[in-house]
Amino acid sequence: MSGIIRTYKRDDEGVLHFREAWYDEEFQQLVVNHGVAGHQSKTDETDLDDEAAVEGLMAAFAAQCEEDGYAEIPESEQFWVVAQIALKTKDGTERDRYLERKAKAALTSELAWRGLGIVDRSEIGNSRLNIFCLCPDVNKAVNAIKVCIRGEDLDFTKLSIGAAPHGDSMAFRLKYSPKAGAGFTL
Repeated sequence: MSGIIRTYKRDDEGVLHFREAWYDEEFQQLVVNHGVAGHQSKTDETDLDDEAAVEGLMAAFAAQCEEDGYAEIPESEQFWVVAQIALKTKDGTERDRYLERKAKAALTSELAWRGLGIVDRSEIGNSRLNIFCLCPDVNKAVNAIKVCIRGEDLDFTKLSIGAAPHGDSMAFRLKYSPKAGAGFTL
């Protein structure tokens, strides 16, 4: 069994909360991760001796989320947030490919453990590394990306971040740049 159930809910003050669950085959555990989007989550693991129980537990988790007002956010209602790092060469070097792997791994962890989305893909071209993240909350994702890139020592001075609604790749707007008045292009 693979897959993850990822759900969200806004409380009465408009704060976005998340709950997600998946089965970790390596450790034979059901993992439930939950918290306020943008903050380090809390995680509960349950050891399972019987892998056949996973489907039932996942279904029960989904039913409890629904009962509590949590729901999946369709991709069409989320946003593309792109972390863009300027490179020295047009097509990138081996060092840039290492930077790509390191940045993707760091951002995957940063976003996932805070309920802020997933790293969908990355590409190198036009002297840029673009890491595409699918996120439910643009502002919180932008802040998390800035913290992550700085914390991983990934040359924060070359970082720009743009965002657009999921279905409108022509609508990218600059959300962060170290240069005043800069624009954002992929």
